[in-house]
Order: sequence, then structure tokens, then C-alpha cells
Amino acid sequence: MSGSQASGRTAAFFDLDGTLLPLPSLESRFVAALRYRRAIPAMNYVRWLAHAVRIAPQGIARIAHANKMYLHNVVALSSTSTPIYVEPRTACTTATHATASSPGTHQYCSPRFFPAGIDRVAWHVRQGHTVILTTGTLEPLAKQAALALTLRLVARGLTASIGVCATRLEEVGGRWTGRIEGEAIIAENKARALQRIAAQCGFDFLRSYAYGDTASDRWMLGAVGRPTAINPSRELERIARLRSWPILRWSEFSTSIAAAAPKEKRSHNLKCTAVPDIHTETLG
Repeated sequence: MSGSQASGRTAAFFDLDGTLLPLPSLESRFVAALRYRRAIPAMNYVRWLAHAVRIAPQGIARIAHANKMYLHNVVALSSTSTPIYVEPRTACTTATHATASSPGTHQYCSPRFFPAGIDRVAWHVRQGHTVILTTGTLEPLAKQAALALTLRLVARGLTASIGVCATRLEEVGGRWTGRIEGEAIIAENKARALQRIAAQCGFDFLRSYAYGDTASDRWMLGAVGRPTAINPSRELERIARLRSWPILRWSEFSTSIAAAAPKEKRSHNLKCTAVPDIHTETLG
């Protein structure tokens, strides 16, 4: 992390897909939009398969989350680009964005968060906690989600800067190579990322929070003193029950103020100290 140190000693680390946002993942929606626009060269699927074979001994999770060769030579998406989330059965805005060799018009939507997830983030901001999205999705997508979340907080009269620790891709000439810079922010890597962030910013892990939805988040959840499983997979639910971690069920269509407010003395600080960008090359 660059810039000034965060003043607070408590952080809240949130997984994104399946935790704050309903599935399918942002990256899946992004890739679906690219495929619809025929922006992914056919040879990329061969590259993806060849790389999958090479990393197969590392497990299925690595193949699923650490193999981005299908994005080889695709125009890189910046955090300030027009988002291209695909939201079926939802009224979306028409916009222009160059995702291939030529620009075009497509449909996009801002991501829809779980209402109770926004409640929980808002509670942390009111406590003066630093909120950091810790996710395996692509960094530009995570930053766009962080901006969308920030705007939802502003609508509640809260000012916060949401930190992002996400997977970064190598760029050459404004296009992705498909190779990951540093390491994919998944499984054990998430916990290592948290440890480095905490060391750099002075966060107290025993006082900090983490939220995740799958078994691959268990290392991140186990690294903090206040973990919570959100809509957990069967395996994560088993682990959470064994370790007596709280389990919450969040729905797209309902909100839960009780779920968003852990029993803890509230502070009167309505602002969260600005968080400098967290780049994964500093975590590799």
C-alpha cells in the first residue's frame, strides 16, 4: 500500500462475488459480455486449455481462478471504463466501450449488492473501520464495484474510501497478456495478502472482521478475530460450525438491519479514513 497509513486499527475484509454480490461473478458477467461481442480470439481457448494442463497439479481452484489466458490480447479494462456487467431481466443503460479492436454499443448495469451487505458495510463505516474488498476477481472490476458501493454509502450520508485488493493482469500496449501480476488473490493467498496489508497499515487482526462465502475463503476468515460466513457453501458451512463462526444468509430482495449491526459499542465517527489503492504487486 502506498501513501499515508490508515489511522484506524480495525479493518473489515469483504470477499465480493457471492458475499456482497449475488452470483454469477463479476468476471463471469464480464467474460459473457466479451464473448457476446466476439472480443475473445478463438485461439485464446487453446491457450487457456494449455495453461490449465500445466497448472492442473495445483488443483481445480487454480485452474478456475488463476488461469486468465482467455483474456490474452483483449483490450484492458480500466477502473474508470464504462462497466459492462451483464444483468439478465434487468433494465440497463446503453453505453459505448471499446472492449475489442473496435468500439461498439452494448448494455451494462451497475452491480446489485445484497441489501444486508450494504447495511453491514455501512455499519463498519460508522464505526470508523477500514473497509477493503479482498477478491480474486480482476482488479478493474473490483474497483468499479468499490466505486458503486461508495456511491450507495453516499446515498446514506456516509463518506468512505473502499480499499481494493484484487487479482491484477499484466498489460502490454493497453492489452492484457493473460498472465497474472504477483499472485491471484484466492485461497491461502488471500490470508497472506491480509497479513501484509495489516503489517503495512497497523491493523489489529484480533479486532478485525472478514466475510466470505466459499471454502477457499476459510484462510482469510481464519486470519481475523471476527470472521463471518455469508451464504456459505456446504463445505464452508461445515467449517464455520466446527469453528463456531457466525453464519448469515443474505438475499437479493430483502434487507436485515440486525444482520448489519454486530453487538458492539458504536462510535460517532461517520467517516472512514481514505484508503490508498492496494496493489497486488506489493503483495506478491
